[in-house]
Amino acid sequence: MLSSRNRHRLFEAGFRAVSATGADRWLAPAACGLGVILTFHHVSPEAPGPYAPNRLLSITPDFLDATLRELDARGFEVVGLDEVPERLAAARYRPPFAVLTFDDGYRDNVVHARPVLARHGVPWTLFVTSDFADQTGRLWWIELERAIGRLERVRVAVGPRDVDLPARSPQEKALAFEAVYRDLRGGSEARLLDRIAALCAEAGIAPGAVARELCLSWDDLRALGRDPAVTFGAHTRSHPMLAKHGIEAVAREVGEGRERLAAELARPVRHLSYPVGDPTSAGAREFGLARDLGFETAVTTRPGHLFPDHAGHLHALPRVSVNGCHQSRAALSGLLSGVPFLAWNRGRRLNVA
Repeated sequence: MLSSRNRHRLFEAGFRAVSATGADRWLAPAACGLGVILTFHHVSPEAPGPYAPNRLLSITPDFLDATLRELDARGFEVVGLDEVPERLAAARYRPPFAVLTFDDGYRDNVVHARPVLARHGVPWTLFVTSDFADQTGRLWWIELERAIGRLERVRVAVGPRDVDLPARSPQEKALAFEAVYRDLRGGSEARLLDRIAALCAEAGIAPGAVARELCLSWDDLRALGRDPAVTFGAHTRSHPMLAKHGIEAVAREVGEGRERLAAELARPVRHLSYPVGDPTSAGAREFGLARDLGFETAVTTRPGHLFPDHAGHLHALPRVSVNGCHQSRAALSGLLSGVPFLAWNRGRRLNVA
């Protein structure tokens, strides 16, 4: 199995090949459809260190600016998420549209992303996890990174056995993170949270400390809500991988997350982002629940551009992640062209199972 680093090297080589052949231009009319919803997480000017397994979730303000300039150069119209159902129903291929979405509710979205977005005069959507705004939620992927960053050995039950992994150098830490992450993602969420909590305790990391440091509080969100460019969407109560839970728990997570957000911000919440959002985290059951709860749209992290057929599947919309491991013009051109998703988009188009 390829390591995460090697996979990203292959992806970058593919982006460069697409750019070098000009395929991002001459195949774009067939590949990009009506538009695209872009996914962002962190925006920070800080360069990642040699051990940064979550670097894919963070881009610089300069690359956000480059993304917006590239959208403009390619003729995309940046619109709010509220406009997507109508745009899909109208099925007009030009001009293509783009939607900017930011997941989780990070403080750096206000500090570093918002000035760039304001300078370009574009609307954007912030998906908020209510427990993170309470400053108590478990950002377990960051907890795991930080715990391994502090430890010199990682002792944890992986699958049916206990493992003892060295974690002295950045390379050892990266390998330990990948091994533990891959195993825990494949099991129950309760097991994942318990194992990472134990590592955090060993590393001296207090529960909720990451949320308090990184996420916007309710007061911060109310202040942000005075900006008419911002739309708020729900991202559940505690950020679970919904498909791993029973339907009653899923309904509580989605419903309580929306109700809390609407009450705190005194505004309706019409859009949902499924946490993690891949097929192991959200599927047909979750799509149906979002529809039944009255959300206008719900977005996944399944990759792809938008086509007219998505008008009938507004609660299973794909997005394209702007990946911090690929902050290059070649990657950006490829993703916005839709060429990397050509076989997927034109062959299957929808993935709603």
